[in-house]
Amino acid sequence: MALPRSTTPAVGTGLVVFQPLKRKRCAECGAGPLSLLTLEGGGPRCLDCADLGHLVYLPRGDTALTRRSREGSALSAVVVRFNRRKSRYERQGVLVEEAALALAEQRCLADAEARARRRARDAVRRAARDERFAAAFAEEILRLFPRCPPERAGRIAAHASVRGSGRVGRSAAGQALTPRAVTAAVIAAVRHTETEYDALLMRGIPRGEARRRIARGVEETLRAWGRGTS
Repeated sequence: MALPRSTTPAVGTGLVVFQPLKRKRCAECGAGPLSLLTLEGGGPRCLDCADLGHLVYLPRGDTALTRRSREGSALSAVVVRFNRRKSRYERQGVLVEEAALALAEQRCLADAEARARRRARDAVRRAARDERFAAAFAEEILRLFPRCPPERAGRIAAHASVRGSGRVGRSAAGQALTPRAVTAAVIAAVRHTETEYDALLMRGIPRGEARRRIARGVEETLRAWGRGTS
């Protein structure tokens, strides 16, 4: 039951409690199967045997409530679970003292309206920044491809720069508006909307082969939009 060195969860200082993927019993009292456990001497221990049984579980999701609960709790632990697909431990929540959680809930309720207003203001500011960035991205598309229809450039920029999408516009190169990143966004858009690329994928054609088949069509569109003339 010992944790592999490479996958030991990095949670900073403090106690760590695990949500096991397999059925485990406490090595000390035999209780189980355990939904939460600690590791002592390489063996699983239930929370009672680990002197953590008086703590209550707070799932992740409310950052303010979690922070305040941990601040007010003399004893707390981070709860993690191993993600096999990503080969790493991920936080699931925390264990805190019940009184600390109750106090934190009261504090969060007391300033909920203020925090909601702050989140709304932050959302407005983010939306304004995103709009300015999308406009700058579209301008760079038109600089690199001056004959690209402006409305098309706008759609490409909006799609590539969606916050949290992981698309090229949100990469470091995209944020810097490098020609390579902007061109990559244009090529991706042309590939999906100006060629039969998606249809080839739906027919089971491997991605590399599908890209090879539509490469000439992509290049023709880029030339028509004036690539290399600016």
